[in-house]
Amino acid sequence: MSRSPLQNSSPNPPNKSQIASLRRLRQISHLLDNAIPIPGTPYRIGLDPILGLIPGGGDLIGSIFAGYVVFKAAQLGAPRETLIQMAANIVFDTVAGTVPVAGDLLDVTWKANVKNIELLDAHLGSPDTGKKADWLFVAALLLGLMLIVGGVIFLSLLLFAWVFRALTGQ
Repeated sequence: MSRSPLQNSSPNPPNKSQIASLRRLRQISHLLDNAIPIPGTPYRIGLDPILGLIPGGGDLIGSIFAGYVVFKAAQLGAPRETLIQMAANIVFDTVAGTVPVAGDLLDVTWKANVKNIELLDAHLGSPDTGKKADWLFVAALLLGLMLIVGGVIFLSLLLFAWVFRALTGQ
């Protein structure tokens, strides 16, 4: 595991603003993926899988928070490769979350936001930070991410409506 950027001894340690941003991102990640302990077990869940139970809108809300983490990672200087990995984690989490029951169980274990914070920590803790992503790339990535998430949610709602009509005969 890489050293925490808060303990970074590289030539360019993070400034106070970056440290505050990273703490805020860790809090969001914790809230979404690990905030609620499951009594009698060492496991924790967050709001993300609970929000995912709300048809359509829950996954969108979770994805907006996850997209914010990607946006802030870009502001902190994460390179394209890191941002693409982060977006892929969110897309996988969203697509898998649309599968009833199994998707919700996967959402509890996958923890895309924790994975994304680990990717950001690895980038910030590395002395070779790579080339920072340009804002046009970041905007295109976030727009693509929201289009994919929106499309997945739209298709899952269409499927839900079709199943409902088939079951009720309406």
